[in-house]
Amino acid sequence: MFSFLISFIPRAVAQGIPLLYGSTGEIITEKSGNLNLGIPGVMYVGAISGVIGSFLYEHGVADPSQINPVLGVLIPVFCCLLGSLLMGLLYCFLTVTLRANQNVTGLAMTTFGVGFGNFFGGSLIKLTGAQVPSIALSATSNLFRTRLPFADSLGWFGQVFLSYGFLAYVAIAIALGASYVLNRTRVGLQLRAVGEDPATADAAGISITRYKFMATCLGCMIAGLGGLYYVMDYANGVWSNDAFGDRGWLAIALVIFTIWRPNMAIPASILFGGLYILYLFIPTGTDLAVKELYKMLPYVVTIVVLVITSMRRKRENQPPESLGLPYFREDR
Repeated sequence: MFSFLISFIPRAVAQGIPLLYGSTGEIITEKSGNLNLGIPGVMYVGAISGVIGSFLYEHGVADPSQINPVLGVLIPVFCCLLGSLLMGLLYCFLTVTLRANQNVTGLAMTTFGVGFGNFFGGSLIKLTGAQVPSIALSATSNLFRTRLPFADSLGWFGQVFLSYGFLAYVAIAIALGASYVLNRTRVGLQLRAVGEDPATADAAGISITRYKFMATCLGCMIAGLGGLYYVMDYANGVWSNDAFGDRGWLAIALVIFTIWRPNMAIPASILFGGLYILYLFIPTGTDLAVKELYKMLPYVVTIVVLVITSMRRKRENQPPESLGLPYFREDR
């Protein structure tokens, strides 16, 4: 049993980190009253933006194995954050400035983001002339997957806690930092006020537009890093069209599961990451039908969680009061 956990937990964590990025970004966004269902598309755009930056840099040097490690990390991260930021600005312009329907806008951005990623991903694949429908950015991936040099010498402790790339630890730090800011700082208090009652917050002199733009754009940038992590770390630097699956939607479901608390997203994302790959560790022999049933576990749990959450009556377990509703000062 112990050896099973030693091999299972690291894979569950690696699978859950993209969910942690996505759920943390969405929690920050929803705390401002914006319901961004475009998170799956944002993660796609963040990932392909990082891939484009890395691709151009790797193919711009004579020997990709000799790339500058600092630039090899900073370029894809910067491109990822920039692409995600533009998606956040687009969403805010449509929903905050033009007061478009948030649900429709989010779904449209998911469709756009997936198409954007597949288009440019397919274009890069054609540029390489590869025989397989994928791009391998091995040199950059090795930088993102670099582990602490003494991890292997610490046995099971090193394998469970220290065997991940730096983006995994950044995700945990962001979640803990977001939890602190939301609950212990004046900025977090004002942000929560905007999400609960924007009319009262506006009357108190809080800029509703600024906070909604700030929270949504920051949330999109965090979510975009989840897409970059998936490609550069989890997938070993290999981009394939439509390879993300439904991780973006699971990240949105995690927001409800964690009751809008970023610190709770850390164990929740690892749990869902474990459920996502549990079928690989359960012996099913040649019975493929049973294996497919095990693949349903994260979605079944998601449905159960949504049902249980909808039955809760405690106010602290409810979403922000104005979630999904546009604010217009003249309606006060």
